[in-house]
Amino acid sequence: MVNSVKKYTSPVFILVVLIALNVSCQSNNHQSKYNFAEVDMIIQSAIGDSAFPGAVVLVSKDGKIIYEKAFGHLTYDNTSAAVTKNTIYDLASLTKVIATTTAAMICYDRNLFPLDDPVSKYIPEFAQNGKENVTIKNLLLHNSGLPAYKRFYKQYTSADSVINDIYKTPLNNPPGSKFDYSDLGMITLAKVIEKVTGKQFDIFCKEEIFQPLGMNSTYFNPPDSLKYKIAPTEIDNYWRHKLVWGKVHDETAALLNGVAGHAGLFSTAEDINNLLQMLLNGGTFNGHRIIKEETIKLFTKRYSKQSTRALGWDTKSKENSSAGNLFDISSFGHTGFTGTSVWVDPTRNLSVVFLTNRVYPTRKNKKLYKVRPALHDAVIRAID
Repeated sequence: MVNSVKKYTSPVFILVVLIALNVSCQSNNHQSKYNFAEVDMIIQSAIGDSAFPGAVVLVSKDGKIIYEKAFGHLTYDNTSAAVTKNTIYDLASLTKVIATTTAAMICYDRNLFPLDDPVSKYIPEFAQNGKENVTIKNLLLHNSGLPAYKRFYKQYTSADSVINDIYKTPLNNPPGSKFDYSDLGMITLAKVIEKVTGKQFDIFCKEEIFQPLGMNSTYFNPPDSLKYKIAPTEIDNYWRHKLVWGKVHDETAALLNGVAGHAGLFSTAEDINNLLQMLLNGGTFNGHRIIKEETIKLFTKRYSKQSTRALGWDTKSKENSSAGNLFDISSFGHTGFTGTSVWVDPTRNLSVVFLTNRVYPTRKNKKLYKVRPALHDAVIRAID
């Protein structure tokens, strides 16, 4: 793995990478006053180091896309399709913010639930085994006391079995006492949203988020006809025993029929950028209000010193943040297990979408984790 930004930016290394890789790039840039050469080199050298087979990077500032570029291929086989700006990626845990948290904001705006309401008010069976005091806010802050995750695929074959298990699961800690980033909490929150809206979670998200924001390439369960545009994820040799491609990578989301609060969403960089721009615009998009401005401020600010968590969103930590060192401390963002991330710096009116399929062919490849902060620092150097 590249050990420092110096290696990424060494002129000799850059030249070798450019000649050897012949990386396929598709560009749609408007950066006449910005120089993103360092960003290019970081991504190209990371592909050369097999951190991921391909990527899309989109940078938006002051409401305009100032950098958008696709790199590499869908797999490490150079005969595979080249990544384009329209490549669809499995977002993994970006689902938690792009879908679930945004949906929760809308429900909050419509007075469908106060954040301090207990979950059991809407899902009585959730109160089992000492969970009667867990609130919607606890789910959003990841301090409900629920476990981080369970390997449900090892014991269940149906969605109902998974949901019933979550409702029966005892807490690891009292609500509010400890941060523990939990898939189970966000799965539960999506079920609350279904209860209060009377709609399936994917339908509500499509009608209230994706369609109003022009996110026309964003799906739970993308149609098979779009498989050629989708980046494959992992060669699963432990459960499905095949290449996961066009179907959700996350095992629990797969058991939940591809629709879940913690994972399952597929999208493109431009679609995601539309949502981030709505947040930076104070809740409006193309003159249409999606969310109240005060709600966005409430959900995207760090909640306490207990953790870096906002409501649903994460915020930038002072050290070891995937946003790097140069994003403002007020920045908010999130990452996804498959190799995806979004970061928003409100002080600069800036957002960065970074999509990869780093889990191809195996989740054991963790080289991406050093690339993310280097990329985000390079973006700030390019614009400041």
